Amino acid sequence: MNIIFIEPAFPDNQRDFVRGLHAVGAHVIGIGERPADWLDDEVRHWLGDYVQIPSVTDEGALYAAVRGIQDHLWVDRLEATVEAHVLPAARVREACQIPGTSVHTAWLCRDKPAMKEALRQAGIPCAQSIGTRDPAEARDFAARVGLPLIVKPRDGAGAGGTWRIDHADELEQVIHASGLADGAAVAIEEFIEGHEGYYDTLTVNGVVRHEFITHYYPNVLEAMRTRWISPQMVTTNRVDAPGYAEVRALGRRVNKLFDIGTSATHMEWFFGPKGLKFSEIGCRPPGVCPWAVYNDANEFDLYRDWAHALMHGDVAQQPSRRYACGLIALRPDQDGHVTGCEGIDDIQARFGEWVTACRFPDPGTPTQPVEAGYMANAWVRIRHPDYDQLRWMMDEIGRSVQLLAG
Repeated sequence: MNIIFIEPAFPDNQRDFVRGLHAVGAHVIGIGERPADWLDDEVRHWLGDYVQIPSVTDEGALYAAVRGIQDHLWVDRLEATVEAHVLPAARVREACQIPGTSVHTAWLCRDKPAMKEALRQAGIPCAQSIGTRDPAEARDFAARVGLPLIVKPRDGAGAGGTWRIDHADELEQVIHASGLADGAAVAIEEFIEGHEGYYDTLTVNGVVRHEFITHYYPNVLEAMRTRWISPQMVTTNRVDAPGYAEVRALGRRVNKLFDIGTSATHMEWFFGPKGLKFSEIGCRPPGVCPWAVYNDANEFDLYRDWAHALMHGDVAQQPSRRYACGLIALRPDQDGHVTGCEGIDDIQARFGEWVTACRFPDPGTPTQPVEAGYMANAWVRIRHPDYDQLRWMMDEIGRSVQLLAG
């Protein structure tokens, strides 16, 4: 099977998708923005060919590259796993008559106001929201719905460029900071109080074949605003517990409504005083690190099973559910450059048998801004059979390890 994969080497985990495709026998053709000699030896080995274009989000350039490949061989799939690449890939996929996620599905999973309107019409609980380029419409929505509100890019990913508005004067500031005053498109949403988490799947031919439930501690916006917090994302190994039945049912219903075929999905949710509410969904894997967490928790290779699903129409492995697993991001108390780290030896002595991976930067490394959230300079990935024990260990790591900067 010949599979085109967009941007095979950046960000870092992209290489694992290529590795998975190569491992199941796919002939992989990469399309990316970097020169071929920028790719490392392993990625070059896994790729059968590589085409460089100026921008993978330029649909004209991407279409020309795909058609050029099609002139020489049959293309079975065209895959994109980064949020910004999904919709351009879908448009080129349809233009080139390659099977995969449709433009309509990709658009619904990208355009947040359209996404929520479709869900509201289907009776799925989610925040009131609008998409607008008009500051007056934003003010009218705020007056009608009340504060707090969330303002974010209409087609954003993660929590980048997201503001929480608690006071009327903040709305005017955000109208300018977001570009809305100059005509930029934004999504404005009712703030939903509650605990935040996400439900991820590998869906094959419309059927959920793997599913994972993860919690944020604390919620994402708080983590991006508060430097002293060491934010955590923790995946449960209790997916089948009755308390998660509602989350699983919600996620499967959204997947079906948006006609998810064979794709990874990433759906965020809130649970609070108003019950369970949908937040947003992407028809692609989650960013940063969750698939590595899922692999450590379940003693399998999700990248390879994703590739197997594309190649053979089903998964080949089953998750063990042996461990809960999480990642804790460790941040310095100020911006500047990393000068050192304290407490690593203590944590290694206490919890080393449960640590699966970690990263601590060299002195002199520029610090990540607090807004980077989980994309921090230092992190520890750790697992344990008992979810509550894992949470305690992660809290201990957050209290004990100090990343120093100056």
